[in-house]
Amino acid sequence: MENIKQAVAALLAKDTYTFDDLRTIMAILRSEGGCPWDREQTHRSIRQNFIEETYEVIEAIDTEDPKLLREELGDVLLQVIFHARMEEEAGRFNIDDVANDICAKLIHRHPHIFGSVRADTTDQVLANWEAIKADEKARVTVSDKLRAIPPMLPALMRAEKVGKKSNLDAADSAADADSALNAVIAAAQALADADEADRECRLGELLFAAVTAGRKMGLEAEVALTRETDRRIADYAALEAALNADPAADADALWHALRKN
Repeated sequence: MENIKQAVAALLAKDTYTFDDLRTIMAILRSEGGCPWDREQTHRSIRQNFIEETYEVIEAIDTEDPKLLREELGDVLLQVIFHARMEEEAGRFNIDDVANDICAKLIHRHPHIFGSVRADTTDQVLANWEAIKADEKARVTVSDKLRAIPPMLPALMRAEKVGKKSNLDAADSAADADSALNAVIAAAQALADADEADRECRLGELLFAAVTAGRKMGLEAEVALTRETDRRIADYAALEAALNADPAADADALWHALRKN
């Protein structure tokens, strides 16, 4: 930037800020004489930050906390600006290019709004979206679509997407849900009967079967497991409180009573 001091002074004179100010701040931080830490960062060095900030947005959504959501969306926006600034410095693209591309994508994938295609239901909209996306990415086969699912997704979420995009399952229905539940039982038995060398594979089959059963019942495995983990933590806290109040109490009996509620 030509005059960092002037830019800093202009920012300090403001009571409120805009997206353009955020872009300016990041340029200042990354400039000569800027923040040493910000200047040293690379895409890979702040990769984990992006993941953590995204999950903090999810926490704000799940807890229905608009104040926290506003803050965490800002943190995610910072990550976007940070990565875009690095690319701008390298001369490859900038945040305007990012905005241009997503605008073009949204227009192209909503032909029922910006074109002549008709889509009166959510299912039709989603079908159009997937067809256009597959055409854009030259994903012709089911395998193409499955390989395109990011491998770094949480395992349960990735399994759900693979199951949904594959043609290995029949269309979801009550009968399919029953069949999927039977597959969970069979997978559990196979795990119980497996020798040590085969247990990891059988456990994977059981987990995938459970994800499929949940999907066919309209449940998200990632959400279900998260909530069950939260319940477990709350139950452990209740158990500790009960044992502190009565150290002679039967811990196993208390735990089973808590898990029944």
